[in-house]
Amino acid sequence: MRVGGKHRARFRVYYEDTDAGGIVYHANHLRFAERARTEMLREWGFDHPGLRDRHGVQFTVRRCRIEFLGPARLDEMLTVETEVLEMRGARLELLQRIRGERGPVAEIAVTLALVDLRMRPVRVDRILPTGPSAGGRSEG
Repeated sequence: MRVGGKHRARFRVYYEDTDAGGIVYHANHLRFAERARTEMLREWGFDHPGLRDRHGVQFTVRRCRIEFLGPARLDEMLTVETEVLEMRGARLELLQRIRGERGPVAEIAVTLALVDLRMRPVRVDRILPTGPSAGGRSEG
């Protein structure tokens, strides 16, 4: 994983994701973003149970800002692009862009904190590979 590295994940909008009008309910954008972050970590060799059990750490959302740009509809395919903006100390700064078949849907700025199981900060570079060749199927 490296700053500037990008990961893409695709998800279909299901009925359970939508409101009565067939549009993705606003809070569910965060679910798509969470799934994409989980898949990014998994592809880079870090699953949540492994982080917890092998390393004694977990990620927690410290800050999240979302801007809604357009609707996503029932049965539409969404692409969530996650870009690593900064890794410093115990923080991981990400920008997630959700795009649907009709154009941009949302942009989410997320700050994750890496903490131990007592919720104390842990340096990200202690756990995650950060060099130029680190990462699985990322782009960038």
